Amino acid sequence: MNFDFKRMLKFELNQSAKEKKYRLYAGVGLVVLSVFMGDITSLLVGVILTATGFSGWCPVYSGMGKSTLEAAPAAEVASEDNA
Repeated sequence: MNFDFKRMLKFELNQSAKEKKYRLYAGVGLVVLSVFMGDITSLLVGVILTATGFSGWCPVYSGMGKSTLEAAPAAEVASEDNA
């Protein structure tokens, strides 16, 4: 598996709506938990998850060339063009 640093810096959206929602919930949960427990590691992970969930872009996914965005089926696109 190759990790491409140049691709990592392209800032292309690579997260589905479902994954963005899960990252936001997990990130905010970790931030709140870290405030009560005083844990710096949980705070950092929570902030990173919240930021990537809010932006819809994950630098690790970009570096690996991975994306969880769903592609629109060709039949739906063709029917929308004809309408």
